Amino acid sequence: TRYIGDWSSDVCSSDLMTLANKITLMRAALSIVMFLFILLPYGWARITATLIFILAASTDWVDGKIARQTNTITPFGAIVDPFVDKILVAAAFFAFVGIKELDVPIWAVFFILLRELMISTLRVIAALEGKVMAAERWGKFKTVIQMTAIGTIFFVLDVYHLSHLVSGSAQEFFQITFLTLQKVPYAITAIAAVITWISAVSYLKNNWDLLKKSWSLPVCK
Repeated sequence: TRYIGDWSSDVCSSDLMTLANKITLMRAALSIVMFLFILLPYGWARITATLIFILAASTDWVDGKIARQTNTITPFGAIVDPFVDKILVAAAFFAFVGIKELDVPIWAVFFILLRELMISTLRVIAALEGKVMAAERWGKFKTVIQMTAIGTIFFVLDVYHLSHLVSGSAQEFFQITFLTLQKVPYAITAIAAVITWISAVSYLKNNWDLLKKSWSLPVCK
């Protein structure tokens, strides 16, 4: 955990937003556009949403790399970057739940989002204490699993739509492929929910003293 003031000595003071933070905000905008395209019940729209997701997910690696290499890590980026990741994940899973062909379990999505809200609250508590809660290994692994799950579900969804967009032997191929993968979205979302909660336990364990301090009154002596 770093104190917010720790960044003040890393770079010169400036009112200009860093490139890394601009990329982070771009990812948030892409998440909204992706969500809207998934909601459109057309194959071309959902294949476009897949490409938008790939672009948005790749910026998560890019902005962090730029911030480290240019020594422009900021409190804004440390707090907003993981929050924007949650927007991307929530946008995808929320939209998937509404597509009956995918059978994405709503209970798993609920627990994924519950964990994200809980850890976001913990980050706010840390910020009130003048600290920024750094990402942990389990948290990073959780993000990789979630992004992999979303990418896999997009693949299954695209296969479904391609089975309706093409004809002949290609259509038969995509129909068989979709039937083979039809149960994958349910299973991979459930796995992502389990990994997500394992990471939640890790965060709570490592920040338990901070949490206890936040809900307790100071002891008078």
